[in-house]
Amino acid sequence: MFRNLDAKSNMLKRNDAKSLLSKYGILIALVVLIVVLSIATPNFLQIKNFLNVFRQISISAILAIGATFVVLTGGIDLSLGAVVAITGVSAAMFAHPGEYPTVVPVLVGIGVGVLFGLFIGVIVAKANVASFIVTLGVTTIARGGALLIADGRPVSNLDPSFNWIGNGEIGGAEGQIGFPVMILIMLAVFLVVWFVLNKTKYGRYVYAIGGNEEAAYASGVKVDRVKMSVYVICSGLAGLAGVMQAARIEVGQPSIGVGYELDAIAAVVIGGTSLSGGVGTVVGTLIGALIIGFINNGLDLLNVSSYYQQIIKGLIIIGAVLLDVKTKQKR
Repeated sequence: MFRNLDAKSNMLKRNDAKSLLSKYGILIALVVLIVVLSIATPNFLQIKNFLNVFRQISISAILAIGATFVVLTGGIDLSLGAVVAITGVSAAMFAHPGEYPTVVPVLVGIGVGVLFGLFIGVIVAKANVASFIVTLGVTTIARGGALLIADGRPVSNLDPSFNWIGNGEIGGAEGQIGFPVMILIMLAVFLVVWFVLNKTKYGRYVYAIGGNEEAAYASGVKVDRVKMSVYVICSGLAGLAGVMQAARIEVGQPSIGVGYELDAIAAVVIGGTSLSGGVGTVVGTLIGALIIGFINNGLDLLNVSSYYQQIIKGLIIIGAVLLDVKTKQKR
């Protein structure tokens, strides 16, 4: 009898450990990574370095947050990097000194992103074409459009008030560290999206479609509209990222954004969002973006070649996907 009780007790402990690991595994991984990097390089734990990492990941994190909507419905968006390029160039065209208020280029960039998202969403939802095919085609369209708008050259001479979006800081007296505007924008986007996905009916619809599209449709969810909307949100946030990128480098660069979509999707997958949809959180996505950012930063501080960073990132993505598959099999 006592043996049976001990066996049950051990089984419960193992189940509790598995449940804890499943729920907080990504956060534990982030903490372990921070501890390892802080031991490996003394400069890692400095506040200035942490702010630098958050600033560096702000664009990829916003892209990843937008991509979370799409992945939760079982889709994928490969056009994010190209949309960043064309929206950045579009915003820069309206950001020359003395021509328009700063809000105009910001709205232009986001608006162009929204239009691309609407185009993608209509084809995916109404024509029932696979999202990776549609977004692959849009990548070429957006790349060509960016070069066409800019005539193949960077759009320079941007207004300082526009550049402040990418390089400005709030607070911090002379000689002190201020809080970067880009980080504030990223946190604002994160909080709004967290609320939408967790506290609204729309958020429940997004999860429902990813979990079982037919069941969601039978329950009265307007599946086509929701599917279109997630691509609008995703590309709209890519437009915001394009504005931030142009402001950050102080030029609208038509060739920028190559590979951005891979970083975004990597953050989403590492953060625990299932590629088949229905499972995942925006908190996990942000932590996934931080893990990628800290790995890149730590390897830079250790003077490790950027080539290794790409290899490590690829291995992490494959590992996260394998973990997702294994988790689904257990269910």
